[in-house]
Amino acid sequence: MRIALFFAAMLCLAQNRPNLMEDAGKANLPSQRLGVDDLIAVSVYDAPELTRTVRLETDGSIHLPLLNKGIPAAGLYPGQLESAIAEALKQEQILVDPVVKVTVAEYHSRPIAVMGAVRRPLTFQAVGVVTVLDALAKAEGLTSDAGTEILLTRSDQVEHISVKRLLEDADPSVNYPLHGGEEIRVPEAGKVFVVGNVRKPGAFPVRDSADESVLKMIALSEGLAPYAAKTAYIYRRDASGQRKEIPVELAKIMQRKAPDFPLQAGDLLYIPDNKNRRAAMTTLDRLANFGGYTMANIVIWH
Repeated sequence: MRIALFFAAMLCLAQNRPNLMEDAGKANLPSQRLGVDDLIAVSVYDAPELTRTVRLETDGSIHLPLLNKGIPAAGLYPGQLESAIAEALKQEQILVDPVVKVTVAEYHSRPIAVMGAVRRPLTFQAVGVVTVLDALAKAEGLTSDAGTEILLTRSDQVEHISVKRLLEDADPSVNYPLHGGEEIRVPEAGKVFVVGNVRKPGAFPVRDSADESVLKMIALSEGLAPYAAKTAYIYRRDASGQRKEIPVELAKIMQRKAPDFPLQAGDLLYIPDNKNRRAAMTTLDRLANFGGYTMANIVIWH
């Protein structure tokens, strides 16, 4: 009698409620292995009391009404979970031949983090086919401070990806597929600092250490300012961390009488003031001004 009443109640509910199996299918996402905290929609045909959205618990299982035990779900595809739910319903004699549909409403178990020298650092879920380029596109690309490589961390291993190979050469072998749990970090480029008698002092990123030199940094600094000294100085830290001073014959480099001097990330290029020349030019300026003033007075007197 109690069983008959139970099935009569289920029939009544099924007639008065919409077909939730169709509704759940509308939010379906690409089929991937399920993980902890994913949100799924479970629909059981003609059993609305079993039709609901559930989230995978920390032990990877889901719990449905009328079932005494949780159903292991982590690591299964939605189709595999459908079979597991149907089997559980039959084993506990709740339904004779259940028709189960599982769709994915939200993935939360496949985070990909993108950080560093990107325009919009973010964390998103890997849904469907995702590659390193897709992740960088979601982060709106690299900033002008980005270095020459991208670090991809997954399964406690770090892949070093060349920016040139990935973006300029479009090499598909370094555009790795991502499945969730990865971290993409774009380190900033090292910088060379230029100070002293240049038109635009500043810090300039080092893209290729083999191509950075004194002449290139002067060009990036928009040239020498007046009264620049003939000798410049490079301050660089050695392997022990001690700072050393390296004199450079700047005048000879500019006149092509000495080879250009290579620079590396972290160098400080200092171009001092030629005080003697500045003092001489100041004296000449004063004399010129005095002469002009005297001549003006003579002309007026005459």
